[in-house]
Amino acid sequence: MESKAIKKKDIRSLTLEQLRTFFEENNYKPFRANQVYEWLWKKSVRDFDAMTNISKDLREVLRQYFVINHIAIDQMQQSADGTIKNAVKLHDGLLVESVLIPTPTRTTACVSSQVGCSLDCKFCATAKLKRMRNLNPDEIYDQVVTIDQQSRLYHNRPLSNIVFMGMGEPLMNYPNVTKAIDKITSQESGLGMSAKRITVSTSGVPKMIKKMTDDGAKFNLAVSLHSAIDSVRTQIMPFNETFPLKDLRDALAYWYAHTKRKITYEYVVWKGVNDTQKDIDALVKFCKYVPCKVNIIEYNAIGDPKFKQAEPEAIDAYKKALESTGVVVNIRRSRGKDIDAACGQLANKSK
Repeated sequence: MESKAIKKKDIRSLTLEQLRTFFEENNYKPFRANQVYEWLWKKSVRDFDAMTNISKDLREVLRQYFVINHIAIDQMQQSADGTIKNAVKLHDGLLVESVLIPTPTRTTACVSSQVGCSLDCKFCATAKLKRMRNLNPDEIYDQVVTIDQQSRLYHNRPLSNIVFMGMGEPLMNYPNVTKAIDKITSQESGLGMSAKRITVSTSGVPKMIKKMTDDGAKFNLAVSLHSAIDSVRTQIMPFNETFPLKDLRDALAYWYAHTKRKITYEYVVWKGVNDTQKDIDALVKFCKYVPCKVNIIEYNAIGDPKFKQAEPEAIDAYKKALESTGVVVNIRRSRGKDIDAACGQLANKSK
């Protein structure tokens, strides 16, 4: 009678404690788990044979029970401005995209948290994709490791910042996003990056903003706002009907009261959508509730004629009105537009 094949587990789905238990149950010293864990996370090895301080017989045991589900770069594109876009293949063949954004002083990784997206923003290419699944913590972590390697190779410096602004709504994959951030910031078994250099961008899920506040989140918070008028926001971001601005405002006030960290509002101005004085006044009023800054982002077309970049005069009117009340405003010019790597353009066109 043939012995039943062992169904192999993704070894990085185990905690360090679970790995120690596995070693003890198989008559190996539990400190071996620490060594393996360091290889898996801090050194990001893709093969058990790379674990050179582990005996061959133990490596064979690991191979018998586990796999390392590492990401692979399916396609890499480089923009004229130095931006790099990666089409990232996951272990099950699904694809997401991540982006390296360089400036003279820093390199930023824009990472994805879902295959597709849970939400339905009308102006975003990713939202037109079906949400297939959430990314695992290791798949998020691997995107960061890969972009750090690319930053060192192409820009001669380590990665300095991370933004969760790629494909997906991070707060709809909250447990895995926070586990990935724990690894990214871990000095002992991860990359040792400061949480202050990490920004999680959400379209606005109030109960999850409150939860991450209660959980003691140390990273920064950005909100894709785009309108401070419920009727307008619901037109362009239909989920706003479920999570209206009052609930979002209350959650953000809760965040600031406990963290004392400013919110960043990401805001695109479209012609004929949110470019009137009424829209400007509503945003100025919204910004008074919680200390914040505003990034006005250049719109990147996705082929929908309803959304067109606003006239420069409208953007200038927003900037003047906000600055007159003491709000810091940054006008963000998009990077990587020639390779569809800019905000709202990530949609796996490589497939």
